[in-house]
Amino acid sequence: MTRYIINLLLTLIAALALPITASAQGTRLNLDFPDMAAKASETVDVTLDGAMLRLAGKFLSSNDADERAAKEMINGLSGIYVRSYEFEHEGEYDKVIAERIRTQLGPSWKKIVKVTSRTKEDVDIYAEMHGDAITGLLIISAEPREFTVVNIIGPVDLEKLSGLEGQFGIPHITRDLKSKHGKEEHHE
Repeated sequence: MTRYIINLLLTLIAALALPITASAQGTRLNLDFPDMAAKASETVDVTLDGAMLRLAGKFLSSNDADERAAKEMINGLSGIYVRSYEFEHEGEYDKVIAERIRTQLGPSWKKIVKVTSRTKEDVDIYAEMHGDAITGLLIISAEPREFTVVNIIGPVDLEKLSGLEGQFGIPHITRDLKSKHGKEEHHE
């Protein structure tokens, strides 16, 4: 986790942003859980608003395929918020916290992915829809010893989303789902 945080900080220092276009904005959710953070052995708190995304984007290379994909993905975003909590032992956090996050979702939010495992991790992905456009994304990943939630605000192109995985604290959802479950995730 320490190497992950160092890489994240280096990415942020040397990272992101393009001009943000005016469009329908997604919803920023309350992802702060001080009680959970107090129990965690390690926490990650990434808060990138529009101004920070524009600043960081100036440092992404157009020559590197991954950085170019991330640069294209963040174009138009107004925020990326990540909270991740790692615990020394299984069961140290209340799994009801995921439901507390879900209660913030209004009728414009639609569940697009659900992966359930008795022994590994549960992943839910929700998209905030305005017409045919996705204007926000919520990813909840609950593992026995780790809980991560990501809220992306702004227009999201699902085909380009994989370009953000591993950047800005966003977990490798697509790759991890394929490797842990041996198949593509299913959509509802």
